[in-house]
Amino acid sequence: MKMDVNKKININEILKDLEHYRPKRRGWTWRKPYHGKMDGYEYKQISEPLKNSIPLPAAHYFDNIDPQPDLVITSEIASGRFEDDIRRMRMAAWHGADHIMVIRTLGQSHIDGLMEGTPEGIGGIPITRKQLRATRKALDMIEEEVGRPINLHSYVSGVAGPEIAVLFAEEGVNGAHQDPQYNVLYRGINPVRSFVDAAVAKRIMAWANMLQIDGAHNANASARVSWKVMPELLVQHGINSLYSVKVGMKPENIALSTVPPTAAPTPTMRINLPYAVAVRELFKGYKFRAQMNTKYIESDLFDATRMHMIDAFITRLTGAHLQSTITPDEGRNVPWHINSIRGVETAKHALIALDGVMDYVKIDKEKINEKVRELKMRAILMLEEIIEVGGYFEAVERGFFVDNGYYPERIGDGIKRKKDGEIAAGTVVPRDKDYMAPVCEHFGYNNLPSGIEKPCDLIGGCTICRPEKIKYIDELDESDNVNLRLQKIEKDEIKPEVEWSNDGVIQIDMTFPTSPDLAEAAAIETAKKFGLTDINVIHKTVLHPAEGTYVEIKGRIPFSINLKDLKLPEKIEQLPDEEIIDFFKRYPVSVVAGTVGNDEHSVGLREILDIKHGGIEKYGIKYVYLGTSVPVEKLIDAAVETNSVAVLASMIITHNDVHIHNMKKLNDLAIEKGVRDKLILVAGGTQITNDLAKSAGMDAGFGRGTHGADVASFLVRELRRRGYR
Repeated sequence: MKMDVNKKININEILKDLEHYRPKRRGWTWRKPYHGKMDGYEYKQISEPLKNSIPLPAAHYFDNIDPQPDLVITSEIASGRFEDDIRRMRMAAWHGADHIMVIRTLGQSHIDGLMEGTPEGIGGIPITRKQLRATRKALDMIEEEVGRPINLHSYVSGVAGPEIAVLFAEEGVNGAHQDPQYNVLYRGINPVRSFVDAAVAKRIMAWANMLQIDGAHNANASARVSWKVMPELLVQHGINSLYSVKVGMKPENIALSTVPPTAAPTPTMRINLPYAVAVRELFKGYKFRAQMNTKYIESDLFDATRMHMIDAFITRLTGAHLQSTITPDEGRNVPWHINSIRGVETAKHALIALDGVMDYVKIDKEKINEKVRELKMRAILMLEEIIEVGGYFEAVERGFFVDNGYYPERIGDGIKRKKDGEIAAGTVVPRDKDYMAPVCEHFGYNNLPSGIEKPCDLIGGCTICRPEKIKYIDELDESDNVNLRLQKIEKDEIKPEVEWSNDGVIQIDMTFPTSPDLAEAAAIETAKKFGLTDINVIHKTVLHPAEGTYVEIKGRIPFSINLKDLKLPEKIEQLPDEEIIDFFKRYPVSVVAGTVGNDEHSVGLREILDIKHGGIEKYGIKYVYLGTSVPVEKLIDAAVETNSVAVLASMIITHNDVHIHNMKKLNDLAIEKGVRDKLILVAGGTQITNDLAKSAGMDAGFGRGTHGADVASFLVRELRRRGYR
């Protein structure tokens, strides 16, 4: 099934015959380098362009080019409903994401066992085969639409890690977090059980050619003083990476999750850059995944974006293969559709803007090496002490990890886990001499009968060799499942949405001239008067303790919009270029143009006029450009003096409805001077609509996204209406 770019993704079609669907490929895919120019610009660090995409906002100034960075870009998805996640994945892919990571949002980190249907290991989405298969099927289709492979990623963790790994391998999941230390330190799982499970899970992931991302970064997201755990981060990376290699994973399929240890207002670059250099020098041959430090993300959207840009600069300076895009959702706990797109665009913007920057900027190794060497030595000393006390399990029991001392300093507040205690303690037992498991990619001792090379030959093939043996369960919950949720969506009714389809949630931002507490109360009361329910303040910015506070709220509307009742503004259909050119050959005309009043904006109007930008000049229309801050009287007088047929008035500034006043004044002055019936009056600007312009006396109004062809087509039609045949 192919998707129509102009139609919503059909979830019912994806669910159809899902029992027999198999993924098109397995394993991780990197971007393919692209060598060439775009719109005359040379790039050095980009990948193959997409077949369908949405470029950065400023792209319309550059022939709508959409260069794709060389790095894989992540979009983190977590709505809790896979049918909504699929829609968000499609949006993210169009903006340039090719690593879709389903992250946790609820309390599933504390679930101890696995039963198909629990949210163990894959985030806020119930881990059912149906969910995985529907997601992978949708991504296979989205791949075709955008023209690039897309990687699906989640978590192989908890005491059900090996089972999750098998499920992922069977269903075409391309990458996963897998780090036994994460289970020990942050989920309280018995250390022995965690490492044994990890060996099995990693072996399965190696067979599936999945990319493994470790979880060392959680140390500086958990520590009170994050930069102090830098030596420990290097140690954790080393333990998990070498353990993965020993199990059978290829180094190129192992990614270290590198997270800057601190953020502004600390001297960020001076702390983070040496760490980034140290980790890359120590782990040559591995991949690197760059991610923001979630510890320092507040609910401030703009601050998170600023942090993201600085971190992306470090990515370019030190090299990475995968750029993660944490958004303010980490601070808000509200997984908004729009914020995942903003994260992707921030990464793309930064990486493309910094394309080839290392040709001009070099890290001064002499100045940075002392700090880099210090970090390496502290890490080596920590490893030596771990060996000295009896190994990793002993070190964890003594609280070596996430201690807020800068090693070898130790405060004594590290995480402690008993090697013979914690969740699932005592569940690892030695195998009998005759132990035999008739499955492929088995880890550890396996007493196979002589002459048997492939263990699963004994049972006619295992599920990774013969996918037709996989048992598929459609739904487990009779009261909450995708079929029931889809039935509740009215085809002709629509609501704004944030997290789930038609959830009716909106965001409003406002500024109050008062203190933060009063502003918050006032914002909630304002939302109530708007008729919103389920109101929450999601962010406050103090502008001054007494003078002003900016507040963002979200709430739910109590109504829906019927699509059949909507009246769409009439669009002026563009005429063929040849028809426009022919018309103005027969009827040479000129127009007068300028930005009105005290408005100094000129870029948009010049794009409508100049031949370079595809403006009306290319159709043979002569224009007299009067510049910016042009009095209304001058526009009319100039039109009379030059015998022009039209006035094109640009109006960007809208404070106190000045644009409406200027449009009315333009119309009134033309009437006063007796030339209204001889002039076509056209207004344009970001806040202008055709209806608004006509109500203020104009003949037409053009808003955001207008091109020269739109204005030229209108002029042809209007002149024909006035007798030019």
